[in-house]
Amino acid sequence: MAETLQGKVVVITGAGAGIGLGMVRAFHAAGALVAMGDLRQDTVERAAADLGGERTFAGAIDVRDDASVRRFFAAAEQALGLVTIGVANAGVYPTRAVLDMEVEEWDRVIETNLRGTFLTCQAAARSMTAGGRPGKIITVSSGAYVSPRPGAAHYCASKAGIVMFTKTLAMELAEARINVNCVAPGYIQLDPAAPDSEFRRALLKNIPLGRFGTPADIAGIALFLASSAADYITGEVFAVNGGAFAGRMYLPLQTAATR
Repeated sequence: MAETLQGKVVVITGAGAGIGLGMVRAFHAAGALVAMGDLRQDTVERAAADLGGERTFAGAIDVRDDASVRRFFAAAEQALGLVTIGVANAGVYPTRAVLDMEVEEWDRVIETNLRGTFLTCQAAARSMTAGGRPGKIITVSSGAYVSPRPGAAHYCASKAGIVMFTKTLAMELAEARINVNCVAPGYIQLDPAAPDSEFRRALLKNIPLGRFGTPADIAGIALFLASSAADYITGEVFAVNGGAFAGRMYLPLQTAATR
């Protein structure tokens, strides 16, 4: 797979930490030229420096703002070349009950997660279609798009919207030979030293593989979707969650006497 990404230009938003940084490292290791965008410019510049500064471009981007997105893409393409892979990863995930939620918090989540995905994908697609180039676009949703949790109405709504946006965009761009697919991570452990909690224990109970995911787990599917091996896949959602959607793992095994 590394061979197929040699010299490819990939734009990744939310690239300064977590899943985004995990994808940056994987694409860079696979030979791609990586444009790293994040709201926190100092964070993303440090991340680029850690990679040695080779085959990278780091810059600030506010995915909620059309002008900011367009400026970032223009600067990235000037530095690295024309984009052929776009990854809309930037997102926020606060927790608050609907009855306690301020309109400003709702708007921030929807604007960052959903509008940000739209603007990032639009910029990538416009660049690809203007140059007549086939390409790959990857969005990042969440298992929350189909399995909600209390305190995350805004987050779950935004992630469900990303899935339907992805499917629609895949239909619109198919003729241009641009594949559009979505990754839906389960619970991803960003800090291995994070303290145990009732919430984490409940989640782990329903993961057949018995562990939380890591950014590297998400990076692996992103590499696949960006490669030529995925040329006949578009409009799909790939759950990466250790089997959490396979069934009700938390239930005890039934015996003949309890059926």
